[in-house]
Amino acid sequence: MSEYTLLDAYLESNLEASLQELARLVAQPSVAAQNWGLQECASLVAEMLHRRGFRVEVMPTGGAPVVLAERKGRSDKTLLFYNHYDVQPPEPLELWETPPFEPSIRDGKMYGRGVSDDKGHLVARLFALDALLATEGELPCNVKFIIEGEEETSSLHLHEFILQNKERLQADACIWEFGYVDHRDVPMQYLGLRGICYVELSVETAATDVHSGLGGSIFPNAAWRLVWALHTLKGMDERIRIPGFYDAVRPPSARDWELMAALPDVAEEYRKRYGVREFIKGLQGGAELHIEEVFSPTCTICGLTSGYQGAGAKTVLPARASAKVDFRLVPDQHPQDILQKLRAHLDREGFSDVQIRFLGGEPPARTDPDHPFINLVVETARPVYGVPMQKVPMTGGSGPIYPFVHELGLPVATAGLGYPDTRAHAPNENIRIDLYLKHARHMARVICEFAR
Repeated sequence: MSEYTLLDAYLESNLEASLQELARLVAQPSVAAQNWGLQECASLVAEMLHRRGFRVEVMPTGGAPVVLAERKGRSDKTLLFYNHYDVQPPEPLELWETPPFEPSIRDGKMYGRGVSDDKGHLVARLFALDALLATEGELPCNVKFIIEGEEETSSLHLHEFILQNKERLQADACIWEFGYVDHRDVPMQYLGLRGICYVELSVETAATDVHSGLGGSIFPNAAWRLVWALHTLKGMDERIRIPGFYDAVRPPSARDWELMAALPDVAEEYRKRYGVREFIKGLQGGAELHIEEVFSPTCTICGLTSGYQGAGAKTVLPARASAKVDFRLVPDQHPQDILQKLRAHLDREGFSDVQIRFLGGEPPARTDPDHPFINLVVETARPVYGVPMQKVPMTGGSGPIYPFVHELGLPVATAGLGYPDTRAHAPNENIRIDLYLKHARHMARVICEFAR
């Protein structure tokens, strides 16, 4: 009989109860962008941890509270889990098949806002701890949780919070908040996150919108003004034109190329899933597409707002225009440096009237793909998924990983229950229940092997 037979049996027989706990958490709105339900959700998370024998504290920040929790284990080693309890806004509501904060199960999936990002990950990890406590009577090692409420709004206060609480957060390794299987159902080990610098650019050319017949020939147009400013940021060759933008970029290593070349070609899968006919820069697929996807920094116009956008015609000259722009950053770029270079660039190009509002940012960070802890997490997936995790040097998304790697000095591993159609940030966000169970089984094995 395997040493994990009892543990797996517990997880199988208690799955429904764990899903009910997850449903209760998902039913509590916690939308960071709207400051909706954050205090209440932090209290609920604290209650869930307290019930499992953790010493818990809900700690204030300049924004949403952070939940810190710790429980001693048999070994002196300490594993830190990072999760977040905040979720994305549920809109557009009309596209949900069932209400976003009324979790529902159908066809082997649970639906609800935040069920995957990130409440399902958190509760599956608590479920793994339940199994260990039920079968062993104690945790194999010390376990800590840091659970924040501002991840979906760039974790504005987390870095400072970590600096102020470095002693309490000391650990030997960290499990990150998310993880996925790919389109083959192979679990992926993402070894770093890109950084981000998110800004709103805006310009005002008049006190009010004007009849386009009156002002079109003689008044400046805010929409054109902003379009011209945006045009200076990137060329049709996709090269970002801000002087010095690429100065700090560290190119991918030979090991990065080796890991990317081992991944399956996703070009055709991307074409089908996203309906894109071609990739930019003449990319075709293979390792080159994988490398470009995560190791090239970006300048993305996320949204444009100006003038009249309703049905029919309205002849108006806009007085104001704004654009949301994100810069995804790669090692060793830094958001504050990019912000300064952006301001200097706009001024130099004659757009000192274009205002920059910084909406959040964080630097990129990576973990050594061959760190022993990474290999432990990779190999403990094998008996659960049938294959070890496949290593990916970095993912294209961003998150507050920098202080965990560079302030706390921790190797950070990803693992989770996401899958390609999990629809995080979109209507009908969901998890597959089979992957929820697998993640709990994997985490229980990680904790046991880590303790040894």
